[in-house]
Amino acid sequence: MAARVVLVAGFTQHDVADELWRASPESALVRHDLSGLAEGVVRRWKDGTLTVLELAHGCVSCTLRLDLVPLLEGIDGRVIVHLDPMLEPEAVCFALAETEVEVEAVVTVVDTATWLDDATGTDSLADRGMRAAENDERTVAQVVVGQAEFADALVLTGEPDPVLTAVLDRLSPTAPREPATGDVAALLDAIAPSARRGEIDDGFGSLLFGRPPLEPAHGVAVVHFTDRRPFHPMRLHDSIGVLLDGVVRVRGRVWIASQPDAALWLESAGGGLRVGNLGPWEGEQDQEVVVITRSADPAHVLAALRSALVTDEELGLITELDFADPFTDWHEELEL
Repeated sequence: MAARVVLVAGFTQHDVADELWRASPESALVRHDLSGLAEGVVRRWKDGTLTVLELAHGCVSCTLRLDLVPLLEGIDGRVIVHLDPMLEPEAVCFALAETEVEVEAVVTVVDTATWLDDATGTDSLADRGMRAAENDERTVAQVVVGQAEFADALVLTGEPDPVLTAVLDRLSPTAPREPATGDVAALLDAIAPSARRGEIDDGFGSLLFGRPPLEPAHGVAVVHFTDRRPFHPMRLHDSIGVLLDGVVRVRGRVWIASQPDAALWLESAGGGLRVGNLGPWEGEQDQEVVVITRSADPAHVLAALRSALVTDEELGLITELDFADPFTDWHEELEL
């Protein structure tokens, strides 16, 4: 017995989950409130019944592992799960990956009035009084971009301007969109067969998921960078400012000269940056970086990445050089 789950994410208040529940009367509706998570308190509603949970360790992973996953494993049928605004659906799908629970779809609500400012701003969740734990250093941009990027379908709260449309075309190119005033339930039928539906990739595949348009539109562009030479660790570190200013999203699988066997992962949104380790290269070091710019000059971003590569002379001496590496103690192990 296991559930078929529709995850509904979004950083704004909305009733999309309730609409989907009403359109599927045989389904269950689960909603979490994590506003008290830092104090170890989680409130959960299932079909309107409130349960207050007290966790020894107030964290998102504990909420998923100790409550949501066991709950869904015990339900047979469709479940509409309305995620707390601070939750990213990819983390939920990762927690469900080893279970029999099927992710039918991920639907994200985009507030057209605030999303683009949030996605390119520097506010942290702590600045908004929303962090999930004392050590939660995520930015609002990381959350809203992650929610939209991982979505199989998008619900828009209003009419998007051309810039927002151009960003979403490149961030989530295959996701059908529907206004919140439209037929949200029908949106599930419009999801492409090739949609993720909760599948977690390992970071070694193409980073141009869904084949986003590469030509610029309304000042929004995609920089697609590949090269067979490694990065110089200090020069890559020094170029990070370029990758954060005027940029909506960076995702990159990179090879640095000081760690030749490790595939590192760079991911940023707004002013937030995450660096991790994907593990050993599965073959050749096929590094790839994809940058979605809003106001940054794509040529400037591309030049910064190219200038961070090792030179021909450094490449010839690569086994003899001792590179200073600021990434050695910076990155964390990524569980993708």
